[in-house]
Amino acid sequence: MLDFNYLVIEGNIGAGKTSLAARLAKDTDARLILEQFGDNPFLAKFYKDPDRYAFPLELSFLSERYQQLKSELQNRELFQTRIISDYYLSKSYIFSKNTLKQDELRLFEKMFSIISMQVPRPDLYVYLYVTVDNLIENIKNRGRPYEQEIRPEYLEEVQKGYFNFFKTRKDLKILVIDTNQIDFVNSESDYEKIKKVILDKDYQEGINMVIL
Repeated sequence: MLDFNYLVIEGNIGAGKTSLAARLAKDTDARLILEQFGDNPFLAKFYKDPDRYAFPLELSFLSERYQQLKSELQNRELFQTRIISDYYLSKSYIFSKNTLKQDELRLFEKMFSIISMQVPRPDLYVYLYVTVDNLIENIKNRGRPYEQEIRPEYLEEVQKGYFNFFKTRKDLKILVIDTNQIDFVNSESDYEKIKKVILDKDYQEGINMVIL
């Protein structure tokens, strides 16, 4: 098994990153860090009126993500050093490029560049690739009211944002897994497949791609 200290499971909205991160954390005796977004006062407003609420939403997310990661990664328990998170701080940068106006983005980028230097990079960054059609179906099935306003075009832009980010981070071990043909949440055999791909092999820096 991969000897890791810090593993990130990322993906677009509805990709199943939280479910997979939680299961892997349990199996590897790792501390689990989950993004706290349900009580964000701007989230539902943003999905209804993106132009008006994008900037306060991205600022609040950046602040919350930084504070949580900084606290969790600095205060590791003595006998539980492994950490698995369902997000990375760069998520704020990726989403901001799709939501903010140019003047807002310039200000946001300055703030992000300062803050991001204070958070360690993961040993492996996993991205769950799911097509937009499948994402929409997953979002519909899990039934969060504020997510039902999400447009397919927005999900497509977010997906592009992730891949553009990957191209700039040659210093990260990035594993992109196409999960469109498996159901690791409800199928034990599918879960074992993706677990093996993540934990039983070392990957080179840059983008590594696997289709399951």
